[in-house]
Amino acid sequence: RMAAHPDVEGTPEVAGPGFINLRLSASALQRVVADVRSAGAAYGRCDLGHGRRVQVEFVSANPVGPMHVGHGRWAALGDSMARVLEHAGWRAEREFYVNDAGVQMDVFGASVAARYLELLGREVEFPEDGYRGAYIAEIAEEVRAQQGDALADLPPGELALRCRELGYELVLANHLKRVLHGMGVDFDVWFSERTLHAGQPEGGPSEIEQAIARLTELGHIFEEEGAVWFRSTAFGDDKDRVLRKSDGEYTYFAADIAYHWDKLDVRGFDRVIDIWGADHHGYVPRMKAAVAALGHEGQLDVVIGQLVNLFRDGEAVRMSKRTGEMVTFEELLDEVGADAARYWFLRRSTDQQVDFDIGVAKAQSADNPVYYVQYAHARICSILRKAAGADTADESADVSAVVPASPDLALLTDDAELTLLRKLAEFGEVVEAAAEALAPHKLAAYAEDLAATFHRFYTVCQVVGDDDALTGARLALADATRVVLATALGLLGVGAPQRM
Repeated sequence: RMAAHPDVEGTPEVAGPGFINLRLSASALQRVVADVRSAGAAYGRCDLGHGRRVQVEFVSANPVGPMHVGHGRWAALGDSMARVLEHAGWRAEREFYVNDAGVQMDVFGASVAARYLELLGREVEFPEDGYRGAYIAEIAEEVRAQQGDALADLPPGELALRCRELGYELVLANHLKRVLHGMGVDFDVWFSERTLHAGQPEGGPSEIEQAIARLTELGHIFEEEGAVWFRSTAFGDDKDRVLRKSDGEYTYFAADIAYHWDKLDVRGFDRVIDIWGADHHGYVPRMKAAVAALGHEGQLDVVIGQLVNLFRDGEAVRMSKRTGEMVTFEELLDEVGADAARYWFLRRSTDQQVDFDIGVAKAQSADNPVYYVQYAHARICSILRKAAGADTADESADVSAVVPASPDLALLTDDAELTLLRKLAEFGEVVEAAAEALAPHKLAAYAEDLAATFHRFYTVCQVVGDDDALTGARLALADATRVVLATALGLLGVGAPQRM
């Protein structure tokens, strides 16, 4: 019956257990152009999510130091995953978990306070365990610019606390939010870790206490030697975990459990995705155990983002020329630009390290994959402007009328045309696969293939020629390719320029 279907050409072939290869007919492929042009940026949408809510938590960089290039990769991954999931029918929310509790923030405040006093000419003993990087000195400069010497005579403890609060606000606004926005990454929620420790109004329990109480109700908590333990071995972890130490202090894991309880029980997300660095790999089993114990087994996905290795002209780059310290995400972004940074971060699977060559990322040549894909889009825009009789460099030119409303798509029979049509027809499957696997790199690979396929078509087939009907059909094909390229790039968070 499949062989007799009008959209199927030739004989279906068995391609392994449970799989059959079908070859679409030329007429079915030709309809792809109309489908793309009708759907526009919505082409390739599917309904995997059925409107369910998914939260993607990513970056969550420690505010006591600048974001490194690995944070940049996780920013690109998380934002692109959210975009792809939205295209696949999920309602995605982007969240940044701010690590603003604990001893590290106290040390941060004391470090900023010491640098602040130094800027005012005071002699001060820098904290032995303080943060000594240029980043802290820059924050202290901002505190001084904002406060002048108004804080200079505060008692040391009060000064450290004020510098902790002021420094944190400055980091959030002037570093984290600003730098991430510069790469097109904006969060719906900035969640403060401190809120998990804070009691509720009128003396109610904190979220940590509420989460532990819930686990206690479910029978997953026990006490031993004055400590409170979570029986995580019952859910596949290699050992049980302490949540409250014998001195009454809660562990980091207790806060993490409370955070996920807040996501799933309080806010009611249907699915939660965490993107962590490779150094947190061993933390996954205990976190999944806690989520399962809370009654949400299968609702947490943890994606481990591997490291980024920087190169320049084939040589490893380890230090910043400006600071003599680690190259920061912001410095890389300033040098290569947001589009190149995002694309290079997304080209590889999350379980692979990224070798990021700064020179290649800046190159305006086919060796640079993001340039190659963007150039294909810009070339199509130029073709459409030329066909409309407009200046090919005029991005404001109206080309809406250059493609016929009803082109004769049956004229698209050349092998190069049919190959391009097949590639366009694959887009929906690629979106679905990327959403299911949480794998934006599949879209980058597709975009590069589509760009290469278009370039071959352009080489073989004269788009604007003497045959008006064929010209109209080829312009429609080119325009459909433009739409899909722009959509693929948009899902990666990368721009689709009209000229280059």
